[in-house]
This record gives sequence, structure tokens and C-alpha cells, in this order.
Amino acid sequence: MSKCGFVALIGAPNAGKSTLLNRLTGAKLSIVTPKAQTTRARVLGILVRGQAQMLFVDTPGIFAPKRRLDRAMVAAAWDGAAEADVALLLVDAKAGLTPAVREIAQKLAATQRKIALVLNKIDLIDRQKLLPLTQELAALVPFEQVFMISAQAGDGIEVLLDYCEARLPESPFLYPEDEMTDMPDRLLAAEIVREQIFLQTRDEVPYGTTVETESFKEQKDRIRIEAVIYVARAGHKAILIGAGGARIREIGARARAELTRLFETRVDLFLRVAERPGWDEEAARIRAAGLDLPK
Repeated sequence: MSKCGFVALIGAPNAGKSTLLNRLTGAKLSIVTPKAQTTRARVLGILVRGQAQMLFVDTPGIFAPKRRLDRAMVAAAWDGAAEADVALLLVDAKAGLTPAVREIAQKLAATQRKIALVLNKIDLIDRQKLLPLTQELAALVPFEQVFMISAQAGDGIEVLLDYCEARLPESPFLYPEDEMTDMPDRLLAAEIVREQIFLQTRDEVPYGTTVETESFKEQKDRIRIEAVIYVARAGHKAILIGAGGARIREIGARARAELTRLFETRVDLFLRVAERPGWDEEAARIRAAGLDLPK
């Protein structure tokens, strides 16, 4: 009998959820940057392992929301946890038991569901500190099992996969075996552009921007993509464009290279930057980012 189910990756911003999703599925599905709160919407990664289809859900990092966009991101994370067959609390072992991790752990404990603890980035910490950290977290949540991994290096991944597979319900596959995600290509293209904005601009700029694909046309030997980058401030627009348009060209060039690799065909990418104050409170912009409106 085949097995199929959802596995939610839950945690504070920058715990390594997106890196883990990409490592588990063996594909670049979720964008990854060194900065917190990179993931905004739920990202589904599909892995077929023997007779099991594991549906990994990378949720946004849980933090104290301020904007309507923030509230939608946090709601998406908790919804992903509530709907999953298996829940994994991912904790940055180097950062330890932060106030944000403590709050998430306490809320998960209140749900009284079975949860596994995944300590990530163990290659960046003295191993002698792992046991005390595990004990601190176990005092907050009665974890079913504890895993120590490095999503970046790939350490401990097979054991984690064994655990997830064993706890999936018997079910037919929910997706075709050759699918790797349910993310529309238009949204994936926008996310790859947004990743480059995170990687190439100053700290405050990425959080004040969103990217939407205006046109996605598959042609005989290439894909033509037109995308708009909305910014909250005029100063952000100037930074993104750069002197003589140098910055936006570099963002476009690196995003184009990544999209060419992902789609395995030539990609023509055209970007424009538009000032739109308050975009992070607009229902249309939130929906375009792949999020449901917060209740």
C-alpha cells in the first residue's frame, strides 16, 4: 500500500527551513538568502521515496507581525502546521532557545499534537552544547523524537526522511510522480527575482519590495518573462535601479541564469521597478505573493 502525506517545516525566521526543503527534495524550490523572513508564502516540495510520496511544506518563519503582509505570512505558517500529517520544529542550534523559538514551542505544545524537534546547523556549534539545548526545548514540548542535522551539508537527512516516511498515512499519491512542486511557474519566476533582490541590496530594501510576474510566455525555444518590482519608497527604487541601471541589470542577469537552469531552456527576462507605497497592505499584492488574506 502506498503512503502519502504532508510534512510541515515550522520555525522562527532563518532556522534553515528553505535550505532543508531544497535538500530534502533535491531541487531548488524555495529561495534561500542569509537574511531572515525570506520565505513569504507556503512552498510545497514533493519527494517520492519508494512507495511513499512526501509533501514537504516550507512555511514562512513565525515572528511578531506588524503589517497585513506579515499577518498573512504568520497565518500561512500556522495553517501549514495545523494541516500537516507530520510537524517538524526546526531550530537554529547556533542561535539556541531564543524568545521567538520559545513562543513557537509553547504554542505547538498547546496543540497537543505529535511533533519532532530538528536541530539544524549543528556543524556551526560545539557538540557539547547540543544536549543542554535539547533538554531546554524538551521541557517546553514533549517531542516525539529529536534529530540533529545540517541542512546545508546534508548531515542527518536520511534518518529524518525515514522518520517522516514511517509516519505518513496510507494513501494514494496526491500528485503525479514526476512533479516536484505545485508552485506556478509565474510565481517561481517572481521568487527567483526576489531572491536576487535580497542577495544584492541593503538590509532594508528587500523587505520593502515585492515581485509580480506580469507576463510568462512559453515560445518555441525560450521563455519570455516580464516582471514588475514594487517598492514602498522612492529611495528603494533608486537603490534597485542603481547608477545608470547597473543594479537592476545585475539582478536581472543573475535571476535569468537561475531561471534558465530551473526551466532548462533559454529565458528572456525583462524587469521594471514601480513605486507603490503601502503595497504590503493591499489585498491584490498579498494574493499575488501566494498568500491568503489574514482573517
